Amino acid sequence: MRILLLTAGSRGDVVPFLALARRAQEAGHEVRLAVTREFVAEVGAGGVEAAVLDGDFAELVRRQGVLPWAALRSFRSTVRPMLAAVLTSAVDAALDFRPDVLVHHPKVLSAPAAAAHLGVPHVLVELVPTLTPTRDFPAAGMGSRDLGPLNPLTYRATAAASSVVAGVLRDQRARLGLPARGPLPAPVVTLVPVSPVLLPRPHDWPATTVVTGAWHEPVLAAAAGTDAELDELLARGDVVCAGFGSMAAGDAEQRARTVVAAVRAAGCRALVVTGWGGMRPPPGLRGGDVVVRRSVPHAAVLPRCVAAVHHAGAGTAHAAVRAGVASVPVPFLGDQPFWAARLHRQGLAAPPVPARRLTADRLARALDVGADPVRLAAAARATAAEDGCATALAHLEEAVT
Repeated sequence: MRILLLTAGSRGDVVPFLALARRAQEAGHEVRLAVTREFVAEVGAGGVEAAVLDGDFAELVRRQGVLPWAALRSFRSTVRPMLAAVLTSAVDAALDFRPDVLVHHPKVLSAPAAAAHLGVPHVLVELVPTLTPTRDFPAAGMGSRDLGPLNPLTYRATAAASSVVAGVLRDQRARLGLPARGPLPAPVVTLVPVSPVLLPRPHDWPATTVVTGAWHEPVLAAAAGTDAELDELLARGDVVCAGFGSMAAGDAEQRARTVVAAVRAAGCRALVVTGWGGMRPPPGLRGGDVVVRRSVPHAAVLPRCVAAVHHAGAGTAHAAVRAGVASVPVPFLGDQPFWAARLHRQGLAAPPVPARRLTADRLARALDVGADPVRLAAAARATAAEDGCATALAHLEEAVT
């Protein structure tokens, strides 16, 4: 079976697809993974053939950060042209590879048109619950207040997002010889690569929406190990791993000072993970009790930490649960408050400290609260028993038969 996977966004949008691509390849399938330019080398290093989508989200974040108002301000000049290039190059990737099944991130809105032109099924990957309506909770990113019977209405906003690139999608339909308007074939299945530990399957989701468990490679990640300086810090114990992924917003230097001050006040050592610019520690902040890295292998590092301070992105939230380490969520925007609330509700995290209210005192108090060790251990065991990639691959194989 020839499988084309298409994804776009931050590293959290790429890593699950890479894990699935590797698993499919190990099962004997012919796989290609299409990603934007900043991830091509990582995909290749993972042993998977990469197709290049014409965009660079890391560069976009570096230039304007992640705040919504910045994206709105530059939407016509920067954001929309890049989205158009991504959608066009995604169609190019599909026409070039001619897969038997097309698996795509919700951002790749041109994927259904490419699949219709090729006459092959497509599979939607709902990394975050924003597309399949349910009465159980509002769409992630639409507030944490439970609206009961009105919850399904919150999913309409996400569904309407395609209107901002409607012209691009019409152009792709015309290019592919498809009708300019009207529905395209629906995905044969929607895969939700989330652990039931964090998101029990809603009772009112259709059978075609499947919670698979998270897609990850814990063995490979753990085998990556750490460097000597970091290993020495972890061996000394009482390490708090702190990182905010792609959240380049506000004063990243002051945020680093705040986090390190809180960790020191809690009597711990700090591993500061800068990511795409969520923190920028000044040279004077580093010392024997502070190590700074751009990224670290979560599976190797988090089990050796006493807590993880993070933005509550889906990938990092799952990594902390698998490691059995207490989370201290500091959500910024989007779906992060959703995951932060779920971690706390399950007894796996301290109460969230919203980024806009982050102070050293608040963070130190949250570190002191910690999480329920019994629940942490049970959740780690449950997630370790999941094999999300295997479940997803079984559905892909069924889609093509």
